[in-house]
Amino acid sequence: MLVTGGAGYIGSHTVRALREAGRAVVVLDSLEFGRPDAVIDAPLVVGNIADQELVTATCREYGVTQLMHFAAYKSVGESMENPTRYWRNNVARSIELIDACIDAGVSEMVLSSSCSVYGTPAQVPVTERAPIDPESVYAETKATLERLMTWYGVTKGLRSVSLRYFNAAGASFDGRLGEEWTFSLNLIPLAMKAVLLGDRRLQVFGDDYDTPDGTCIRDYIHVEDLAGAHHKSLEYLADGGGSAQVNVGTGTGSSVFEVIRATERVAGQAVPYDVVDRRLGDPVATYAAPEHAEQTLGWSARYGLDEIVRSAYEWHRSQVATS
Repeated sequence: MLVTGGAGYIGSHTVRALREAGRAVVVLDSLEFGRPDAVIDAPLVVGNIADQELVTATCREYGVTQLMHFAAYKSVGESMENPTRYWRNNVARSIELIDACIDAGVSEMVLSSSCSVYGTPAQVPVTERAPIDPESVYAETKATLERLMTWYGVTKGLRSVSLRYFNAAGASFDGRLGEEWTFSLNLIPLAMKAVLLGDRRLQVFGDDYDTPDGTCIRDYIHVEDLAGAHHKSLEYLADGGGSAQVNVGTGTGSSVFEVIRATERVAGQAVPYDVVDRRLGDPVATYAAPEHAEQTLGWSARYGLDEIVRSAYEWHRSQVATS
């Protein structure tokens, strides 16, 4: 199978899980944000997903019949400031990729989608029946890809699973893989950077939301749990399952301040932070109703916020120690 973006954070954890399960995997990654050593023992092809000749040749060389698509830009704020970058990469290049894969014989696909397609849901926990109402260009690119895949199913027979992630976080428990904080804009690595480096402060984007402590609420899911959801999706498709959209989360929401307190418990010291203005495009509160994932994929999360924060802290601390 072909894994695009497999040298990145979520992709590399998933590639490792697939390899440990005995799956044949080839990774296609531009290495704009990925690391070649993160793919461990999987073959790595360096290139752009829109390079149809490269994609076709890779699929034929490795006998690819399934596609797992992680390669995308994912910053909500950046997508609002530079929308063309997101339309071009997340949508236009993905179309080139999917066309080349289908022409090479791929018939099953798992998409790295996002819970952001729901925007700020009217009700939480969020079920898959909630309206699609993106509040950022990034979220709209994911919703567009989901619709595109639905039509590819109708017109070209592609069966697919769109995994609507909630907030991936944490690191592998053996300390081998984690989330690089060099480019990351996610809360947990930024909190780790603030507490471990001691030369910066975490920004909290608003404390006046209509939530119990005034900060945004998210569903944080351990990256190893997320990797397991991808493996289950492949098994579901291999067993003849039809196209599906599936929330991937724990069913529990945690606020920004709760994440900060969890980090402080693990680190044994305060996280320096400043409250700043709200960030454009941020939903107020969103966390998953996980029942559909359990019923469709036979998957449920095993880990909670404490395991996520502890594994992230241990990984980032090890990176600081060796830098």
